[in-house]
Amino acid sequence: QVQLVESGGGLVQPGGSLRLSCVASGFTLRYYTIAWFRQAPGKEREGVSCISTDDGRTYYANYADSLKGRFTISNGNAKSTVYLQMNSLKPEDTAVYYCAFKRHYGATRYACRFDGMDYWGQGTQVTVSS
Repeated sequence: QVQLVESGGGLVQPGGSLRLSCVASGFTLRYYTIAWFRQAPGKEREGVSCISTDDGRTYYANYADSLKGRFTISNGNAKSTVYLQMNSLKPEDTAVYYCAFKRHYGATRYACRFDGMDYWGQGTQVTVSS
């Protein structure tokens, strides 16, 4: 059973930055994808970014088109830790941010998609407000 723990959310002013962390544990897989999603009040959950990993090394990353240039996903030095750096935050970025885990076989770029996730974290609240 894979466990995911998100952290780093909080209150930030418009134009500010936050870095979210997702720590995954309870697995020994070589290939996996971790994705960030968000859900704002009254809206459907949407994919933010995903990163695919081969034994701790990134081989592919992807972003929702609307967020390219402001958000950056990366693997941490500690294996199974993924960061989401969010810059130039806007009030419409306010949401609960979730990380999710997908297992797969082989280093395929098609795994870095916002569907078919196997495990989910509990989420961390991000509020962008003055």
